[in-house]
Amino acid sequence: MIYKVKKVNHPHDIVTSVPGSKSITNRALLIAALASGRSVLKGCLFSDDSRHFIDALIRLGFPVLVDEDKREITITGFGGRIPKNEAEIDVGSAGTAARFLTAFLGLSKGRYHIVSSEQMKKRPMKDLLVSLEKLGAHIEYDENEYHFPFTIGNTGEYADTVDINVDKSSQFLSALLISAIVMEKNFTINVTGTHGMAYVEMTRLMMKQFGLDVMQDKKNNSFIIPKKAAYESLDYDIEPDVSAACYFYAMSPLLHVKSKVMGVHQNSLQGDVAFLDVLADMGCTISDEADGIVCMPPKNAHIHGGSWDLSTFSDQALTLAAIAPFAKEPVGIEGISHIRLQECDRINAIEENLAELGVRVEETENGLRIYPAECIKPCKIKTYDDHRVAMSFTLPGLKAEGVEIIDPYCCRKTFENFYEVLEESVY
Repeated sequence: MIYKVKKVNHPHDIVTSVPGSKSITNRALLIAALASGRSVLKGCLFSDDSRHFIDALIRLGFPVLVDEDKREITITGFGGRIPKNEAEIDVGSAGTAARFLTAFLGLSKGRYHIVSSEQMKKRPMKDLLVSLEKLGAHIEYDENEYHFPFTIGNTGEYADTVDINVDKSSQFLSALLISAIVMEKNFTINVTGTHGMAYVEMTRLMMKQFGLDVMQDKKNNSFIIPKKAAYESLDYDIEPDVSAACYFYAMSPLLHVKSKVMGVHQNSLQGDVAFLDVLADMGCTISDEADGIVCMPPKNAHIHGGSWDLSTFSDQALTLAAIAPFAKEPVGIEGISHIRLQECDRINAIEENLAELGVRVEETENGLRIYPAECIKPCKIKTYDDHRVAMSFTLPGLKAEGVEIIDPYCCRKTFENFYEVLEESVY
C-alpha cells in the first residue's frame, strides 16, 4: 500500500490531539498487574503494541476489561503473583512488552513460552536475559540463543544483586525495576551505560505514583528495591503521547504555522518533551498554555541549523532528520548510534530516505550531519516496517510535491489513525 502525501498549499494553524503515551500505557499495564487489587487505567493507547501486551496479560490469567471507546483498561492484580503457572504469549514486535514481560516471567515461578514477530527476534535481548539467568531464571531457546522464541521461568532462588548494561536499551533496567517486587527481598541493580535514562526516570516516577519508592544510589549508579516493596492499585490517568505530538510540533517551523497539541505539558513524564527545546533552538517559540503546549514558528520562516545530542530522546532523531533539509544551516544529530538496533536500522533508514529526497547527509562518529536542500525530489519513502520512519518522513511531503510512503500503516504499532489525524489537522 502507498500513501501519497499531499503538499499543504494553504497552511493554517494546527490544533490536534494524539493518543495516550505508549511508554506510560505499557508501564501502567505491568505495574497494575503487579499491584494488589483493581486498577483503572484511563486515556490508554490502543495500538498493535498495547494490544499484544493486553492479550499477554489475559493469557497469563489476569482479569482484564477493555473499553476502547472510553480508552480505559481495568486490571486486577495479585500482588506479584501470576494466576497461571504455564502459558504461551506472543509479544509481536512490541519491544516494551517483550522486555517487560520477559523480566516479569523470568522472575516468576512457572513455565512460560514467549514468541514474537520476526522483527522482534532480531532486536537486542541478551543483556536482560543474562541478568535474569544470574537471578535464577531457567531459559530454553527454540532457535537462537538469547533471542525469541524461548521458554522461561524461575526457581525462586534469587541473588541479592545483579548488573545490567543499558547501552542497547534502557528497557532492560526498567523491566527489572518494575518486576523486582516478585523476589520479596532487598535487591540492588547496578547499572552500566547511560542510554535512555530519561525513560528509566519515567519508570521510577510511575513506580512511586503506584506506591513504590525506589532508592537510588547515584554515587554507585545503582537502584535498591526494599524487601517489603509493593504496588497500590489505583485509578491512573495516562498522558498524551509526546513522541506522537512531536510530529505535529515539527510541522510548525516546516509550514510556518502555530501548532498546539492538547493535553501536552512541560512537566510531562516523557523525555521526548525535550524535542521542544530543539525546536526553540531552531527559532520557534514554545509556550505551555492551560490546555496544551503551543509551538510558534520562527520569525521570517528562517529555521536555524545547529547540532543536538538526542541520546536521551532518540525517537525524535527521525523527526529532526525529516525537517533538517529545510533549515538554513546544516543540522547535526548526535548520541544516536544505538538506534541502529531499534525496529530497523534507523540511521540507515534516515540516510537512504534523505538520499531519495535529494538531500546530502554524512555520518559522524555518533550520529549524522544533514545539509540544507536546494529542492526536494519526488520519491517513495521506504518505511522498513518501522512506524516512526513512516510518520517522520511524511513531513517533507507536506512541504514538497511527490512524496509517497510505502506501507504507511506500519504506524499502527503506536498511532493507528495517524494519517486520519494528519489530514484533519493540516488540510
